[in-house]
Formats: sequence, structure tokens, C-alpha cells
Amino acid sequence: MLLGALVSAGVPLEVVAGAVDAVAPEHVALTPETVSRNGFAATRLHVDVADSSTHRTWRDVAALLAAAGLPDAVRLRAHATFERLAVAEAAVHGTSPEDVHFHEVGALDAIADVVGVCAGLAHLGLDALVVSPVAVGSGRVHGAHGEMPVPPPAVAELLRGVPSHAGPGERELCTPTGAALLTAHATSYGVQPAMTVRVVGVGAGGRDPATHANVLRLFVGEAASETPNGTDGPLLLETNVDDLDPRLWPNVLAALLTAGASDAWLVPILMKKGRPAHTLHALVSAVHADAVRTEIFRQTSTIGLREIAIGKTALDRDMRTVQVDGHEVHVKLALHNGVVVNAQPEYDDVVRAATSTGRPVKEVLADAVAASRPLVTRTAPDL
Repeated sequence: MLLGALVSAGVPLEVVAGAVDAVAPEHVALTPETVSRNGFAATRLHVDVADSSTHRTWRDVAALLAAAGLPDAVRLRAHATFERLAVAEAAVHGTSPEDVHFHEVGALDAIADVVGVCAGLAHLGLDALVVSPVAVGSGRVHGAHGEMPVPPPAVAELLRGVPSHAGPGERELCTPTGAALLTAHATSYGVQPAMTVRVVGVGAGGRDPATHANVLRLFVGEAASETPNGTDGPLLLETNVDDLDPRLWPNVLAALLTAGASDAWLVPILMKKGRPAHTLHALVSAVHADAVRTEIFRQTSTIGLREIAIGKTALDRDMRTVQVDGHEVHVKLALHNGVVVNAQPEYDDVVRAATSTGRPVKEVLADAVAASRPLVTRTAPDL
């Protein structure tokens, strides 16, 4: 249902499919279908996989993610999701997360669900994800460990501290995979905040009960209160640091991005008494500001921050692919008023193509840029 809502909201199918293909050890086919659920038109994304009895551990899934050719933003999201699943399953079964056998969620279709949703969320570039109270269902369900009450133990564990309710009907309404995805990426919970909605995505699964419209809706837009001069808009956090081992900086930047910063970077400076230092910058939305502040204080030696409210104009984004020496390279497009104004090949794809062909990276990058150039000269469809 999450996959269907993301595709319905404008995430290109090739973005989702490309990420899934990069991770899945066997072929996975994704096929969208327009369906009706109690009067609601919705998108169902069929995930078709070969029959498999493989039960992967968290170690197995982590290895697949580490070896996959994924953008870092997608890899981090997927890793965080599966880690939450492993920790929850370990708590339920009294074992260590590394040794958890995922059973259903280690299967190919669940890997496709998690990685595909993470790719879709990364593509949208959301500053915040507000999740309404989660309907978990009621009754009983059959799983790998026999008959269980609804919500199953793993779902109950994942939703600790999260608003939830039974919802309509006596059936399972939230799976462990869905609970992990929601809780791993939600920035807050509650009713729809004040916002200007631009796109509504409607996703459906296989069930079509007569009692209600079994759909998941995704509203994409901007916070209504977000203004350059207000406190709810994006912030630029800054601090000067002159006493931190420079080998730590890559880990610091990675931690800030994981905590929710939309960008983080360093600028070398010269401080008083001729001391070399760095200014750390983090661009962050208000909803992630506390988490990023915490990471700055945890990861660095600073004792204070400058905070500057700023305005931000972001272009719409889309993803296309080009072929270079028979290898697929994703190209990120930036659009202004529906017109492509910039096309940038994904560097990780370029490096993989260069490694496979034995050519210098600079040559493959030049070919990818040349293959991307025609994309800038046409008007793209609205996202």
C-alpha cells in the first residue's frame, strides 16, 4: 500500500524498480494497476517474485544492502528499517538482533517493499513525514510461528510509543514490515498538519473489504506556516570547531544526515591566534532541528551553535536513466515550471560502470553527461 501510494504520488516506477533490482538477489517484477476500493481509485503495485523458502537473517539482509548499488540516502533508510525489524523480532523472541530470522520479512517481496518505499521517500525529499494513528486491526492471524493475536507481537513491539487503534473489521491491518517503515521514517504522529497539499497519492493492497475503503493516502505539500522569517522554516545551524580530530569529520557529517539534516558540509577557516579550524554547517527543517542539534553536540567538541532562519526554493525532481557501455546510469533531473533545467548523472552508477568496463571514471562520467544532455532540451511532464 505504501508502494502504491508513492507511485500514485508521482514517484517514477523506474526509481522504485531500480532500487529493488540493486538489492534483490533474484528477479522481482513490479507492475502497477489502477484499482477501486469502496469507491476510491487507487494504485496497487504488484510485487511478483519466484517461489523461495529462503529465511534470511539480519546479517544476510545487511550484507545485501551493503553490496547493493544504492544511493546513500536509500541505503540508510532501508538499513534503519530492517534494523528496527530485527530489534523488534529479537525482543519478541528473546534473541540477538543479528541472529533474527526474518521469515516473511526476509523474503524477496518484503525486501522489495522496504527498499522500494525507501527509494520513493528519498526521491520525494520530504523534510517531514507526519503519520496518523496507525490502524492495527483485531482478531487472529496465521504466521510463521502459528496462530497469533492481532496485532502480532512484532507489530505491537514496533508501535511502542506510537498512536494506534484497532480500526475497522476483524483482520490484520498493519504488518511488521509496514510498522517498521512507518516508525523508521515518521518525524511525528497525529492529524494532518496545516499544509498546502500539492499531490495526493492513494495506494491499495490486495484486500477489498465491503466495510471500508482499504487504502493508504499520502499527502505531499508544504507546511502552511513555513516562512523565511518565521521559526517553522528551514534553519542553518553553524559552529566553529578547532579541536576535533579531522578523521572524525566524515562520521560527523553522516550522523547529521541520518538525523534529518537535508545537507551538511565543512568550510576550512583560520581562527584567532592563527589556529586552523572548520565551520560546520547543517541545513535542517524545524521538525528535525532538535535531533540534528543533539548529534552536533554528541559528535563534536563544540559548546554552542549559531541558528539562522532562511528561505529555501527547491526545484522539482525526477529520475531518468541513460545507457553507458551497456550499463544503466540514473540521472537526476531538476525542473523549473515543468522544464528540465539540469541533469546530473548519479556518481555511484558511473563508478560501477567504470569498474565493470575497466575504463577511467572521468571518461565514463563524460559519456554519461553527454547521454544526459538531450534530457535538458525538452519539456518534462509535470511531477
